Amino acid sequence: MDTKSDSIPTNASTATPLAMLISRRAVLGGLGAVAAAGMFPRLAFSAPNLETSAQALSFTPVAPGLDKQLGIAPGYGAEVLLRFGDALTADAPAYNPQDRSAEDQNQQFGTGCDYIAYFPLPAGSTNSNHGLLVVNHEFSNTHLMFAGVEKNEVLGGMTPARTAAEQAALGVSVVEVKRGAGGWSYVQNSQYNRRITAQSYIRLSGAAAGDKRLQTHGDPSGRLVRGTFGNCAGGQTPWGTYLTCEENINFFFSGALPKSALEETENHRRMGVTGRRGGYAHWGRDDSRFDVSVEPREANRFGWVVEIDPFDASSTPVKRTALGRFKHESATVVLSADNRVVVYSGDDQAFEFLYKFVSSKRYNPLNRAANRDILDSGTLYVAEFLVGGGLRWLPLQYGQGVLTPENGFNSQADVLIEARRAATLLGATPLDRPEDIAVHPQTGAVYVALTKNAARKQAQVDGVNPRADNRFGQIVAIFPERKNHTATTATWDIAILAGDEESGTAEFANPDNLTFDPAGRLWIATDGAEDSIGFADGVFATTLIGENPALKQLLRVPEGAEATGPCFTPDGTTLFVSIQHPAADSENQAAARSRFPDYDPALPARAAIIAVRHNDGLPVGG
Repeated sequence: MDTKSDSIPTNASTATPLAMLISRRAVLGGLGAVAAAGMFPRLAFSAPNLETSAQALSFTPVAPGLDKQLGIAPGYGAEVLLRFGDALTADAPAYNPQDRSAEDQNQQFGTGCDYIAYFPLPAGSTNSNHGLLVVNHEFSNTHLMFAGVEKNEVLGGMTPARTAAEQAALGVSVVEVKRGAGGWSYVQNSQYNRRITAQSYIRLSGAAAGDKRLQTHGDPSGRLVRGTFGNCAGGQTPWGTYLTCEENINFFFSGALPKSALEETENHRRMGVTGRRGGYAHWGRDDSRFDVSVEPREANRFGWVVEIDPFDASSTPVKRTALGRFKHESATVVLSADNRVVVYSGDDQAFEFLYKFVSSKRYNPLNRAANRDILDSGTLYVAEFLVGGGLRWLPLQYGQGVLTPENGFNSQADVLIEARRAATLLGATPLDRPEDIAVHPQTGAVYVALTKNAARKQAQVDGVNPRADNRFGQIVAIFPERKNHTATTATWDIAILAGDEESGTAEFANPDNLTFDPAGRLWIATDGAEDSIGFADGVFATTLIGENPALKQLLRVPEGAEATGPCFTPDGTTLFVSIQHPAADSENQAAARSRFPDYDPALPARAAIIAVRHNDGLPVGG
């Protein structure tokens, strides 16, 4: 999700002048004298552990452009698999573009599609023709959901019933899907089909669960939250569960803190919970949970990673507080050599940080139940990128260093709830909007998408953020020490500098979502290219070979839309992609600039999931 607010720093204290960054890191790292501004040479992108056998990309790329259609490379087709409003249960009503109730929407596929994960059926198999799709529903375009709502006058068209329906359109969908002779389809009324929404009950676990800062009038225990929303990217665990990330939760809260809760002022400011009446002000008007003046600590119950079991529709999702609270873009899971679980997360806002969690317990591949709470105990780290290509992971641990009562931290719960402030005090490196993360299946290198940061000034330029007024973004590669993801040191390099003519990336900008295909090639979905370079967003691929790896564009989305959540079947022959917020800039339903995916003048534009395949059934990419 790209909004103007994503690029407005709430982290002014870490927008440190370059001279100060050099001085502090030189002292802490024992680096000795370092060069002045402008003396950060790009490392040769040829680290030994980058050796890969990724096969070449054989397709002819689609031409960059900007129009109302979905563009795709020659020899490929894209079928629409799921649309906002599609019926998931036997009793669900058909999609009504004019209006809907919460009861209706709880039985229908959600909107704002983002991260996708595919879980083969039966569980534990590698079946590429039958499985579960689990999809995030990040946000809604209210003015396109309901008739009679104007983009800039949402409050006037919304009622409490419509607000409840909108809340039911967010969160997560679990849907059974199959591929047959006629292509992909979903199974209506499957035992697995399920909606988790902004109204669902979700358990809190980990060190922050039950803390007084998570207690509300509706939940004095501080252990049972209603809802998840702002769900952006995510991850999959080795034991077959889905991780969904709560990102821009601040947009849904309004109202001012009461005098009885002024101690939350700085915490709310860092998360962007400012009390301004934004596009979702009707949530606070119609549901007191989202009015900060009534429930000043409700916002603390969002901004977490939520674990969902897609194979058990009766299970209760869990917010894993040990992974920290911030604007999570991703929760990318990798196993260490000793079977500890490592979760990488980006915090998607200008000048925010990169994190990783390392579990205390080890994954047991023979006992799924034994892994149920493995994400509740471990160490959360934040990254400090050092001059010269080094990286240090700093632990966010109560009582260590500056994370003490003298600085307002009285427990590990405080550290987790205010992970952003804790990371700032530790000296983490502020980045250019760290978003999705993917780990190379062969080399173990960690790739991090830094989408952009137009707010960065020349005095704030450093090695990992090499450009002021960065409107194009970059992808950073991190090489864990001895390929050990639990290590507290690593090296890094810039893998791809977007929007750079010299690097051959002038037609590629704003990397957002990342994934690897079974052949070890990196696939990148972009967010914001329409504004930065004048072309529609899309899906690109690269073998990552060479100092300036070549990129090929497979897919181009309709104008106003964004490509998100690329996800492959195990055999690589299907690529699922979310087409998010088509026609979002239109004033209302009737004036929609695009009618994707149905191109029916009687229907508004709708978010949808498409399945991309080679016409001859070959692996996507060739």
